[in-house]
Amino acid sequence: MNRKLVTLAAFFGLIAIILGAFGAHGLKKFLTDAQLTSFETGVKYQMYHALFLLLVAQSSTITEKQKRYIAILVTVGVFFFSGSIYLLATQPLSGIDFSFLGPITPVGGLFLITAWFLTALYSIKQKSN
Repeated sequence: MNRKLVTLAAFFGLIAIILGAFGAHGLKKFLTDAQLTSFETGVKYQMYHALFLLLVAQSSTITEKQKRYIAILVTVGVFFFSGSIYLLATQPLSGIDFSFLGPITPVGGLFLITAWFLTALYSIKQKSN
């Protein structure tokens, strides 16, 4: 599981760096400052969670099964949270109305929050045993 988590973390980090560079250089001419700021928020949270997955992978206080749950929550959370932000921020370029995704963003945030909460809970439970 650790190898899978590191691979997933590396993939999320790689994509975050690519999208961050694309946003800073490629989208600057086409999006408003507010749209760019939103896009950057998606990139930041994706990178934060790539690093988080690396931390989880290295943790000896979390079981393999628990790591799997955390990885699923983070994956869904990143896709919902950051993915919806990317699509909403770049709406003017695609010409597609992604406003229906607005409610998906906080759901993604809830998945990410749950992953952090479970990580703390699993760690606390392990220490007390």
